[in-house]
Amino acid sequence: MNKKSLLLAGLTLALIGAAAGLLRQAKSYQRLGPPGVKTQKIAGSENLAVLLPETAPGWKSEFIPQAEIVTNTLPKDTSFGQRLYTADDGFKTSVNVVLMGTDRTSIHKPQICLVGQGWKFDNNATRIENVPMTRPMAYNLPVMRIVASMQGRNAEGQTVSASAVYVYWFVDGKHVTAKHWERMWWMARDILLTGELDRWAYVTFFAVCAPGQEAATFERMKKLMADTVPEFQLVPRPAK
Repeated sequence: MNKKSLLLAGLTLALIGAAAGLLRQAKSYQRLGPPGVKTQKIAGSENLAVLLPETAPGWKSEFIPQAEIVTNTLPKDTSFGQRLYTADDGFKTSVNVVLMGTDRTSIHKPQICLVGQGWKFDNNATRIENVPMTRPMAYNLPVMRIVASMQGRNAEGQTVSASAVYVYWFVDGKHVTAKHWERMWWMARDILLTGELDRWAYVTFFAVCAPGQEAATFERMKKLMADTVPEFQLVPRPAK
């Protein structure tokens, strides 16, 4: 190894050590920031319940408890909210919110969930979309839209195909983003500069549809978002 390589290696180790030291120091005085979604305390628990609206125009819903594989895998201070919305014509959309506590590993890359359930992505159809919102003021909600597909067998043993539209974004007490890296950057920045650990929520909307109906399905999901998101999301806030 030449002198230049040794210098670069030494500099890299020094930077890693400095970063680790800063993070350890920040952790010693960090405080948990406010959530960007409505919550209420759960009796006998330190966790919270995320409050999703029970109804929306043309929709009814039912509370869906989190699966044990989720609650047993994620950190114990993770909070949840999940409801299944059914339109008057039977169209269904699942809405799920995962809210982190002091353990930031509650929130992970969203694609992991779909792959684990057997869905395959259409990378060409995965992109950020802006969903127009009118409440609490006019703004565009940035969301990541994923189109996925799956093959299985019906009761007769025939191979059948299904598509799904999966929409997600992240929100804390100050920010909204559809970008995983942006959320990570803001969290690291705020810990170092203010000592506050951003309390991120991961919001998802999920609907299964027939192949070829992905665009129409997303349009219906956008309408549900416009009606329900202002009821449980606190950010952005109107200017005072």
